[in-house]
Amino acid sequence: MNFLKTIVAAGLVAASATAAFAADITGAGATFPFPIYSKWADAYKKETGNGLNYQSIGSGGGIKQIQAKTVTFGASDAPLKAEQLEKDGLVQWPMVMGAIVPVVNIEGVKPGEMVFDGETLASIYLGKITKWDDAAIKKLNPNLKLPSEAITVVRRSDGSGTTFNFTNYLAKASADWKSKVGEGTAVEWPVGVGAKGNEGVSGNIGQTKNSIGYVEYAYAKQNKLTYTGLVNKAGKPVQPTVEAFQAAASNADWAKAPGYYVILTDQPGEKSWPITAATFILMHKEATDKAASQEAIKFFRWAFKNGGKAAEELDYIPMPAGVVTLIEKTWAAEIKS
Repeated sequence: MNFLKTIVAAGLVAASATAAFAADITGAGATFPFPIYSKWADAYKKETGNGLNYQSIGSGGGIKQIQAKTVTFGASDAPLKAEQLEKDGLVQWPMVMGAIVPVVNIEGVKPGEMVFDGETLASIYLGKITKWDDAAIKKLNPNLKLPSEAITVVRRSDGSGTTFNFTNYLAKASADWKSKVGEGTAVEWPVGVGAKGNEGVSGNIGQTKNSIGYVEYAYAKQNKLTYTGLVNKAGKPVQPTVEAFQAAASNADWAKAPGYYVILTDQPGEKSWPITAATFILMHKEATDKAASQEAIKFFRWAFKNGGKAAEELDYIPMPAGVVTLIEKTWAAEIKS
């Protein structure tokens, strides 16, 4: 992931040298969309000469930075409720959709071979299931040879929208999880080793035998991690595919959601992937640096228009055209430039 970080940083440095008249675009937040934001930033820099400096620090950090007005935009996979947006003078919209997948490191188990349901996943993260050959795991995976080894549980240590969506799903799938832990960008984890960012969890899983974690799907693919299937709300085992993510995303009614507050976990439908999520941008209605705010909107407009193919190549789901039209109307009505 260091290569991607360098791309973004280089974009900013080059932009200030070649297009000094253009305001620098600074953003911070979610690690979930970092692969696609980096790819867009690189293409945008080549096309316009303008750079983007995006710090992949986690959704919690992104929310804090935009509230403190230290960046032009914040990014979060945990959307803010309408009353919070109003209080902070913020505008929020979904930028792209993706999915979260469980990942494991078990000798002999290949990507997609293993399957979990929400209850079993919750029991692992509650510390109730501690070994890979537990009866509940074996029942879901009768054909896999699972070791009688302790499960090393890996989770996020930072404030995280990926964690928000993961724990939101576990709370829907397990009454025990809902009552004992609940959901949030940061929770009191009953068990597990903490790692920072999707990057940190990916690295930890890759290096630790008999471990389990959760990451955005692009990280699983880029780091060649062993992702698992999941049993969805309809009781069907599904694999993490763009088709499954789109099936879940198709349930979203963005037009009727104040502040575009839509959670896409545990959606109905036989093909739906259960931990699908949107990632959101946060900007001030009245920016202190209006030129930088205008440059950021230009970048986001460009990404909606030109970034769909790049998003799909990394297995993200572009926002539907009708939703982009709604978002552009929101910009015009709410962001003063």
